[in-house]
Amino acid sequence: MNEPEIEELKKLLKSAMPPVTETEFQRDLWPQVRRRLEQRAFDLPWWDWTLLAGVTAIFCFFPGLIPALLYHL
Repeated sequence: MNEPEIEELKKLLKSAMPPVTETEFQRDLWPQVRRRLEQRAFDLPWWDWTLLAGVTAIFCFFPGLIPALLYHL
């Protein structure tokens, strides 16, 4: 790129991104974050439990798969 193209690109970027005037938050977000964290419950769907039971059963019947799996991780 030559110098005029760089200057034109700078002008375009400055026109696309207006300067930031307000740097302070309008409100405190921490109470909302705490509410969201309190609302979340550890809930797993049934298929996750089924997958976990299946993997556990496979490892119980074929324990030789455990080292192979750990090797590939």
